[in-house]
Amino acid sequence: MIKFNDNKKLKIMQITDIQEIPNISEDTLNLLNCALDQEQPDLVILTGDQIKGYGITYKGKGEELYKNVAGTINKIMKPVTSRNIPFAVTFGNHDRQAGLSNEQQFRFIYSKLPNCIQGSNVYNAGTFNIPVYSSDGANVVFNIYLMDSQTDKKGGGYEPLQSEQLEWYRNTRERLKTENGKYIPSILFQHIPLPEYYNLLKKASRFSKGAVRAYRTHKNKFYMLGDSCDKDGILLEPPSIPDINIGEFDAISEKEDVIAVFVGHDHKNSFVGRYKNITMGFTPSAGFNEYGNGMNRGVRVIELDENNISDFKTKVVTYSNLGFERLKRPVKDFLFRHFPASTDAAKILIRNIMICILIAVFLLCIIFR
Repeated sequence: MIKFNDNKKLKIMQITDIQEIPNISEDTLNLLNCALDQEQPDLVILTGDQIKGYGITYKGKGEELYKNVAGTINKIMKPVTSRNIPFAVTFGNHDRQAGLSNEQQFRFIYSKLPNCIQGSNVYNAGTFNIPVYSSDGANVVFNIYLMDSQTDKKGGGYEPLQSEQLEWYRNTRERLKTENGKYIPSILFQHIPLPEYYNLLKKASRFSKGAVRAYRTHKNKFYMLGDSCDKDGILLEPPSIPDINIGEFDAISEKEDVIAVFVGHDHKNSFVGRYKNITMGFTPSAGFNEYGNGMNRGVRVIELDENNISDFKTKVVTYSNLGFERLKRPVKDFLFRHFPASTDAAKILIRNIMICILIAVFLLCIIFR
């Protein structure tokens, strides 16, 4: 049972995009260990891409593959499990690409770890809810949804949620109301951002300071953080959303039970904004073996008060916040910080490089003809 403590407080830590490999980064472990020691959360939520499933990172089949994947997961989870902190996990677009399905990873690896939580009301391995009880344990006063936001789509982009997941959410919402006499305030965690994250942004000129280029459904448009976003927020990537909007935001906003949504996926983004009375946040990546924002990698902390759940507080704790001044492998991180964040961004970069080469060749031909 997860409940508010005797002081009627609950502290949740969201960790996302660890995206580690068997040779796990020392910086990743330092970040996790120090953040957990400093914040001492009551619950840890992992929101996907725990492992770097694509490419040739995880080789072999059968038992060999299982050992490789399990070995990495056990290493990245040790900072949590060694402190006996309850945790729950959902999945990102890269986890299953290792060759083990999300269900296999949960059933045979995560669920075997101490203090792993998965509610009885489960749609799939990454889609379920966690009821949170009052400090006296008498009533459900808060609820946490985790949603498996699917994976990459053939031909590019990302798959949308399944309509059955929204049906499951609505059924769960109504069941909680029936059992408790009212809609229960809830926070939703998932990996890939909802299309409505663009409503937190404002359109900008490509020459505006801080503007980022968007792709696919927002192709060739430029955006900046909007007025509802926190003044210290960081937007370095366009929200990478599914091409199809199946109405997830409409579903979670129709009864006003969901008070906040927190996602990951876009490693360099770190901000919170508000749209239609729902707080929406991006949490930066926590892993150092994949692209990210240098010392601004971190975790998110959410603090709730049982007496006023809707007025929660949230912050990002970065690697630099924890007192670290440099990375173990700064050259590698420099490359990661400048690495294109998506296939679409890579195409633009390659195009620009080719244009520069052609211009250089043209100028050389003029000079030396």
